[in-house]
Amino acid sequence: MTLPFASDDDKFHEECAVVGVFNSPDAAAVTALGLHALQHRGQTAAGIVAFDGSTFRSHKGLGLVGDNFSDPRIIAGLPGASAIGHTRYATTGDTVLRNVQPLYGDFEFGGLAIAHNGNLTNALVLRRSLIRRGCLFQSTTDSEVFVHLVAISLYSTVVDRLTDALKQVVGAYSLVVLTDEALIGARDPHGVRPLILGRIESAHGSGGWVLASETCALDITGAHFVRDIEPGEIVVISGQGVRSIRPFTPAPSRFCIFEYVYFSRPDSVVEGTPVYAARKRIGAELARESHVPADVIVPVPDSGVPSAMGYAERCGVPFELGIIRNHYVGRTFIEPTDSIRHLGVKLKHSANRAVLEGQRVVLVDDSIVRGTTSKKIVEMVRQAGAAEVHMRISSPPTTHSCFYGIDTPERGKLLAAQHDVADMAGLIGADSLAFVSLDGLYRALGEPGRDPAAPQYCDACFTGDYPIKLADLADADMRQSQFADAPA
Repeated sequence: MTLPFASDDDKFHEECAVVGVFNSPDAAAVTALGLHALQHRGQTAAGIVAFDGSTFRSHKGLGLVGDNFSDPRIIAGLPGASAIGHTRYATTGDTVLRNVQPLYGDFEFGGLAIAHNGNLTNALVLRRSLIRRGCLFQSTTDSEVFVHLVAISLYSTVVDRLTDALKQVVGAYSLVVLTDEALIGARDPHGVRPLILGRIESAHGSGGWVLASETCALDITGAHFVRDIEPGEIVVISGQGVRSIRPFTPAPSRFCIFEYVYFSRPDSVVEGTPVYAARKRIGAELARESHVPADVIVPVPDSGVPSAMGYAERCGVPFELGIIRNHYVGRTFIEPTDSIRHLGVKLKHSANRAVLEGQRVVLVDDSIVRGTTSKKIVEMVRQAGAAEVHMRISSPPTTHSCFYGIDTPERGKLLAAQHDVADMAGLIGADSLAFVSLDGLYRALGEPGRDPAAPQYCDACFTGDYPIKLADLADADMRQSQFADAPA
């Protein structure tokens, strides 16, 4: 039996990205461009819903954005000046077409399409309640909960119905919603997931608006950055302009710290901080805390590159591309035989022997999840003749699973949850292993350190400090306990 190979399976994956465009000719094409820029946030499926003033049209498919929207006939079939789009990496629900977003429904007030980045932590509780009320679910994704909550709301306006729905959900979300009259964006009260507002200038009219997960989506569409959507804010973009609503009780901001470490594209600006610069500072902090004598600093491409640059600058050791990545191997490459599956990492990474041979090497990567890829990378560098191999990681040890929209293994499969750092070094075959400290990570982001009484970010994957109630998990634990206590 052969299995799908993807060296990225030993990495974290963001759930998805969202894009919304309002009052721009060829809005679907602009949306597709934005999704291309955000492809790193999800590679399993993509979809766009467009509105031309009278009719909503949709195209969705499994695979990459380019697989689904490179045909001009598809874009031509999505006319209109407003559109929303989504690219997905599934964390809830199967990877099947019915789960591909945006989701769409016809309501008494007209059409409504919705795309969601994040995870709802009470989705199963809400779903069970909605099914009891007679709601018929067409997908297994948690995002469909929004559609049914809007449908059953007793409020009259779309915005009030959506607000009513958002007040019932718990979890992390950034939403873009398209209606007959408006494009709507929203972030959860803690602002865990990102969402930004951009402006498309026009010489022949009022110009258009863009909502997107990251600023890199604005660059490719020719829009300019206006501002971040604030935690707990709903923005309504219509012919009357941009209106802001803040219907929630203010909550502490807990933006996902892993956006700086790995998820966001290096050329994006996240919450006012350039990601590239932040990663270089993290690397510098890592070098300050744990540098060892070395001849060369080598990144594990591509995500380790900025941190390795910062590390090398800090310690004054040459930065070299000792590992070369093959960018032309897809995530779903099928290995032909069991006998060569162990060679899978070499499909994406090759050792640059001329740089590594006889050298004391510091490898810099962004994280260790299961440790399987790290072990293969260390082995590959040793086989290329490295005298010593030291691994340095630009995030703290990942000891807990994420429930807010990041695809992580269950805790029992996280290497750092089961072993201390010394044991981990032995398991991956490194001469030494070190992670940036939690306070060091915060310092690299401009904070004096982590405030344990009021953490500045969501760092639950490192600390187990979950800022948003895990209602579904508690409900499952409770039902399991009830079942276990029941008489035979």
